[in-house]
Amino acid sequence: MPKENQYSHISSNARLRNTTAMILAGGKGTRLKELTSTIAKPAVSFGGKFKIIDFALSNCINSGIRKVGVLTQYMAQDLISHIQSGWQSSYSALGEGVHIIPAQQRVGENWYRGTADAIYQNLDLIKRHDQTERILILGGDHIYKMDYSRMINFHVESGADVTVACIQKPIEQASEFGVMGLNDEGDIINFVEKPTNPTPMPNDDSKALISMGIYIFNVDVLDAELRQALTCPDYKHDFGHNIIPSLIGRSNLKGYVFTERGHPGANGYWRDVGHVDEYYAATMDLLAPTPELDIYDKSWPIMTNQVQRPGAKFLFNDPNRRGYAVDSVVCAGAIISGAQVTHTLVSSDVRIDDFTEITDSILLPSASVGQNCKLKKVIVGENCHIPHSMEIGFNLELDKQRFTVTDEGIILVTQDMFPLKEDSPLVSEDQKNAQTA
Repeated sequence: MPKENQYSHISSNARLRNTTAMILAGGKGTRLKELTSTIAKPAVSFGGKFKIIDFALSNCINSGIRKVGVLTQYMAQDLISHIQSGWQSSYSALGEGVHIIPAQQRVGENWYRGTADAIYQNLDLIKRHDQTERILILGGDHIYKMDYSRMINFHVESGADVTVACIQKPIEQASEFGVMGLNDEGDIINFVEKPTNPTPMPNDDSKALISMGIYIFNVDVLDAELRQALTCPDYKHDFGHNIIPSLIGRSNLKGYVFTERGHPGANGYWRDVGHVDEYYAATMDLLAPTPELDIYDKSWPIMTNQVQRPGAKFLFNDPNRRGYAVDSVVCAGAIISGAQVTHTLVSSDVRIDDFTEITDSILLPSASVGQNCKLKKVIVGENCHIPHSMEIGFNLELDKQRFTVTDEGIILVTQDMFPLKEDSPLVSEDQKNAQTA
């Protein structure tokens, strides 16, 4: 199969000006469990100070794309507030900037019924910009760094009507994605959304080529296909289930193989953090001595709404009461008071109290952990307070009765899971004593 480096990749201002990016940010995100009970998935915190959507938005800005629409629907207020406070610099006279596009039932009486329907209902907004020749469609729930200008150049220079970004993944993970096949010219010859038995790559049966949920459509092709799809009785309003497979053999569909070459990070890193285990794994990736996702790279910065907070603080250096963190990321505003933190992401404004031990965990913004706690492989939700003397992560059967436990043994704890009643059999004697102290 051809590699994307066959093409010149000379950045073209005209190509970028004539491309509008649309970020799909309206899904419920049910696989993230309680993390998305009150906010949209793209607004979930990641990496200590960011939101998940910041990665797609940063990729757009770093790639030179200046016309970006964010399609919102489910639990959108926190996401809207985040974009308004951190992403509203624009050049309105040129139609540029990051624009929030809420679900409005612009076509018919339905809210967005799928990814394709979200675009269809906003085609009139897209077509208002006379210069827009192509649409770059992005998911708002992926963690990666990618230079979209290279994919746009590939799309234009290959003469494609539609280009789908793809990446190699282990075959055992492929059934959660759209699985595709390319011929030697890079044409998409088959595409199956979330197959039960994914087709492996021809030269490596341990891997499959999966869709990254990143598409480039020529506007005229997209317009015609979305309207035609409405006449199909089994239409699910989805790009992966309907639009891409139906175009095979009728339009020029190309696969853009995302590799390390020429992209920031030089390693082809990409994760769909749509469920808790992947979210946890992507966060743990940040803690490696040389992380695959380098958020410290100044040449391709991940931007966000920067809340001004004081530096992280570590208290006490007594033999039995020493506040420290190792192999960890600790963000601004955090206070670690006489606690031991190992291989953990500590987000902004977190408080960890005396004699507590935390390992292999994620503490989201404004979480707090009381005294004498022990946590292992725990995600503590935003604004969640862990009471004194709690042990989480050492007895999964007990944890399953109290919290959300994933297939990989990750425990998700949010504030609505507390307080535990004092007479509950799930509360230890030490905790009861601490609560009444």
